[in-house]
Amino acid sequence: MPDQTDRTDIKIDGRIVGPIGTNCYLVANESTREGIIIDPGFEPERIMAMVRKDGVKARAVLITHAHFDHISKARETADALGIPVLAPAADQELMTNCHSNLSALMGYGSVTLVPDRLLEDKEILKIAGLEIHCLLTPGHTPGGMSYYIPAAKAVFSGDTLFLESVGRTDFPGGSMSAIVHSIRDVLMTLPDDTEVYPGHGALTTIGHERENNPYL
Repeated sequence: MPDQTDRTDIKIDGRIVGPIGTNCYLVANESTREGIIIDPGFEPERIMAMVRKDGVKARAVLITHAHFDHISKARETADALGIPVLAPAADQELMTNCHSNLSALMGYGSVTLVPDRLLEDKEILKIAGLEIHCLLTPGHTPGGMSYYIPAAKAVFSGDTLFLESVGRTDFPGGSMSAIVHSIRDVLMTLPDDTEVYPGHGALTTIGHERENNPYL
C-alpha cells in the first residue's frame, strides 16, 4: 500500500497498523483541509501522527466492519481528536460481542465498540467537504460496508474485496454467496478506474478485479 495517493484535490494517506496488518486510511480534502479516518484498528499514536503530518482536521472515524482488528482503537482515536465514530448498523451485534468480532478467539481480550452513529445502506454522507456513499457489502461480516467517494475515484472495501481475492467467509456471520453478490452486484457497478483500498494488502482497481478476480 503506498503511503500517499493524489487524485484531484483529495489525498489518500495510509498506514499498515497492528499485528494483522490492517490498512488504516486518512482521506483528506485539500480544499477544506479536513478529512476522515477509516478503520483505526491499532496504533492510534501512529494514526494521529499521520493526521498531524498531513495538516488536516479529522472530522469523523468510519468503520468498514466490526472485526476487532478494524475497531480496537476507534474510540480511543476518535476521542483523542474529538470526533464521532460512524459504523454500519448491520454489524452492531459484532461490535458488542467479543466472540463474534474475533477479539476473544484471537487472544485480544474483550474488544467492543459503541459508535456515535449507525449507518444504513445507500446513505450519502457529507463530511469534510466529501460526498461519501455507504454501500452495504456483506459476506465477510453481516454488515460489511464499503465507502465510495466519487470525487476521489476511490472505494474503501474493508475485507470484502482484495487484490484478486475476497475476504474470508468462515467467521461468524460470513457467507460466500453474500460476498460474491456484494462484489458482483454492488462493487462491480462502479467505474473501472475506481481505485480499491482494501482492509489488508495492496491496492487494486475495479477494472482489474473485473478481469482477474477468480471469484467473479
